[in-house]
Amino acid sequence: MNPQGYPSASVPLQGVPYGQPQASMVQYTTVNVIEEPPKDHIIWSIFNFFYMNPFCLGLAALIYSVKARDRKMVGDLQRARHHGSTARNLNIAATVLVGLTVLILIIIFSIISAQENYYYNRYSSYDSSYNYNYRG
Repeated sequence: MNPQGYPSASVPLQGVPYGQPQASMVQYTTVNVIEEPPKDHIIWSIFNFFYMNPFCLGLAALIYSVKARDRKMVGDLQRARHHGSTARNLNIAATVLVGLTVLILIIIFSIISAQENYYYNRYSSYDSSYNYNYRG
């Protein structure tokens, strides 16, 4: 199963003998961890500001998003993360409040509509039995 020209599985890697590598062959590797820049959630904040703004949470989220963006541009990443986290929490609160409000309104309107339909069907049968064209 080993094609011609490829080493077999028993060949040691990089010429290191079997067992522990020698001290002269130990190499140190430097790992650079690239940190992700903090998120400012500006688009979500603008959306909440214009479309969903209960208790001015959208405005507060927009202010913290702008603060986070300013801190990120200056290079203060820790404060940018803090302001971005606050903006995210305010955006979540605004979205949940609006979602619950819409859900409650849908439930209320469907209950009212069902009751109107029930009473309309119940009392419309009495009116249909009366003949308005009757001349006595």
